[in-house]
Amino acid sequence: MLPENNFAFIFICLIICGFILLYPTLGLVEAQSLLKTNNLSNNGGLDRSIIFILLLILLLLVLFIFEPIPISLAALLVPIILTIFAQYSRLTTAEALAGFGNPAAITVMAMFVFSAGIQRSGAVQLLGNKISHLTAGQPRHQVALIAVLTGFLSGFINNTPVVAALIPMSKELAQKNNLSPSKLLMPLSYAAILGGTVTLIGTSTNLLASDVSERLLDHPFSLFEFSLLGIIILVIGIIYILTIGYDLIPARLEVEEDLTDQFELQDYLTEVIISKNCDFIDKTITEINTEKEFDYEILRVIRDNEQQEFIEAQSNLRIQAEDHLIIKARREVLLKLVKNKGLKTLPEMILNDQTIEYSLTGENLIEVVIPINSFLVNKTLAEINFVDRYQCSILALRRGEELTHQQLLYYRFQPGDLILLLATSRTADRLQKNSNFIVNQKYNPQLFDKKKMIISISILLFFIAAVALNILPVAIAALLGAFLMAFSGCIDKNDFFAAIDWEVYFLLAGLIPLGTAIEKSGTALFLAQKINYLASFLDPIFTLMLIYLLTSFLTNLISNNASVLLMLPIAVKTAIQVGVNPFAFVITTTFAASAAFASPVGYQTNLMVYSSGRFKFRDFIIAGTPLQLIFTLVVPILVKLIWGF
Repeated sequence: MLPENNFAFIFICLIICGFILLYPTLGLVEAQSLLKTNNLSNNGGLDRSIIFILLLILLLLVLFIFEPIPISLAALLVPIILTIFAQYSRLTTAEALAGFGNPAAITVMAMFVFSAGIQRSGAVQLLGNKISHLTAGQPRHQVALIAVLTGFLSGFINNTPVVAALIPMSKELAQKNNLSPSKLLMPLSYAAILGGTVTLIGTSTNLLASDVSERLLDHPFSLFEFSLLGIIILVIGIIYILTIGYDLIPARLEVEEDLTDQFELQDYLTEVIISKNCDFIDKTITEINTEKEFDYEILRVIRDNEQQEFIEAQSNLRIQAEDHLIIKARREVLLKLVKNKGLKTLPEMILNDQTIEYSLTGENLIEVVIPINSFLVNKTLAEINFVDRYQCSILALRRGEELTHQQLLYYRFQPGDLILLLATSRTADRLQKNSNFIVNQKYNPQLFDKKKMIISISILLFFIAAVALNILPVAIAALLGAFLMAFSGCIDKNDFFAAIDWEVYFLLAGLIPLGTAIEKSGTALFLAQKINYLASFLDPIFTLMLIYLLTSFLTNLISNNASVLLMLPIAVKTAIQVGVNPFAFVITTTFAASAAFASPVGYQTNLMVYSSGRFKFRDFIIAGTPLQLIFTLVVPILVKLIWGF
């Protein structure tokens, strides 16, 4: 989202871009004089290549933080710039484009198919539904259950579909036990993040770090390379969530609120009757909408107590006397309609979840979340023809603390937006299978396919065995598993490519060569020298803590994948400068890159529960910062004990 001062932001970006483009042609006499004065050289000194890479990193940070364009597009600028100015990036064209065929990027792409196959079999929902009965109504028992289940699943499949599947279960479990759903949703996200640190395939960050570690140290990660550390961290995180964290997480969502309460729809949805002298009689909905004087929307027409099918032709349906309309409008607008247009309101009629479903047979209120990879991001309802495309009505939209009911037609979607829809069960099922939405709905036994569940889990176990026993390289085993998921029917062949988060793939493909450029240009060595200077009077363990702190700060600010690619070359050079085990610094940086607890934008699962739990931005700062600081102290110490210096 652009900052309020768009002109200033664009001006800053143009200056940075212009300097990057013009820098190679500048004489920079003063800079050269400064280099000579300070005896700096290409060997770790501040030469043109280093300045060039630092400016490029600065540009990327600005683009990632303010997001004037999607971060995947910003990342695609990297190989272009690195190739055009190869004399300063010191990369060949092949090296600049190597990210697109990088084994880590290929593995991440295949793992999305894995996760989709398992999720669509209903296995995650079924497991969550079965285990939810184990709690005895104790709030902290429920939190522990959610955290353990999520942490285990996230160690082996992508955590985004895990969280998507467990959000409805968590809400239902909380409601049954008179607990605010917010108290379960933040632990759900935190546990997913922590669970991803248990195995190599738990998160794309681990796969990227393994690739960089192999390139820099000739030491790729094995499947369970850091499982001991990951399990310890998961246990510490769960203990924190059950004690200090539980008290810091606010109960933002009321226990008994239904969806009409959550989205404050009581003043917006009303059922009215067409009187004999109503101005709407013999007019179509299209004609009414073009002639309307007030801000309202006709959602449904009910005739003879039977709802008219929601099809495109309904817009041409001519209104008759005694028709019932479901109208979305403010109370003051409704009063004007009753007074000026001849509408009648039903006596004491208050619409909530139950009365809506009673009035509109077969229709339900459902919540959907817009994921990061959705094609709806940065588009409006008008641009995508939302109502006709998906055959449902949008009632309200929540973005963090902001709730919107009106003028939704030109509202641009952003990742994490929570949308309330009025839709049939069939439409809800279609949306469930659509990768552009994450549907927050209760467990549905019809979604469970025992045969597909067995096949998909068997394929996952085969993949784990092939990697653990070194039978196949990780990328090849992942591709084979993805092929088997489609071949066996666990995921529809038409949905194969839709299951892949292409935003993540292009982000990785664009940023991987930046890590190489940071290393080859001498930037990593230069920054490592500065860090070493700052920590020269400290024990190496404090240097490791500083690396962890810097990486986790970047993660909360931009993204886990970007931070690990930026920091790993610097961490390795720092370790070499200090004279300690560089692999210990690699592990620490990898774990720090997944430590996005203090910001809802640092990790996609945080973004998913942000709106669903009606959290405020500061809630993540308050609840997540202590955990962030605990791991800043604990992880480096554990790394030293396990891998040594």
